Amino acid sequence: MKTLTAALAVVLLASGCASDARLRAADRLTLYRQHAGEPVQSFRYVGSINGWTPLGDSALAVWTRPSQAYLLTLNGSCPDLEFATAISVTSQFRTVYARFDRVIPQSSVGFTIPCPIHEIRPLDMAAIREAQREMRSEVREAPRE
Repeated sequence: MKTLTAALAVVLLASGCASDARLRAADRLTLYRQHAGEPVQSFRYVGSINGWTPLGDSALAVWTRPSQAYLLTLNGSCPDLEFATAISVTSQFRTVYARFDRVIPQSSVGFTIPCPIHEIRPLDMAAIREAQREMRSEVREAPRE
């Protein structure tokens, strides 16, 4: 675990992000995949999606509660995802199913293409937050040129 965290910190430093502890989408996707559980058929939510973050053009994380999130992998590229101001997710009675439901990016263009959900994996948000804390402290402690 610490080796992976150190490796991600090195990637951050090598990519010129040492002054900005924020992770790029590809790095966040790697981190989220490391802390994702086994694929599940569906997830249920009450009310509305609590939050979301794009992880490139073919994956995103959605929060159903502040401490409960899922990694959604899409079927191929979803070109509007990285630039969307909001998303909607199709569901059946507040249950989102892999290989059946879709993510619909909302943008100012007006026309968006629905993106089919290929896989759903629950995220261990406590482990992700801890890994992010460790990476931030490693970046701060790293020698600078």
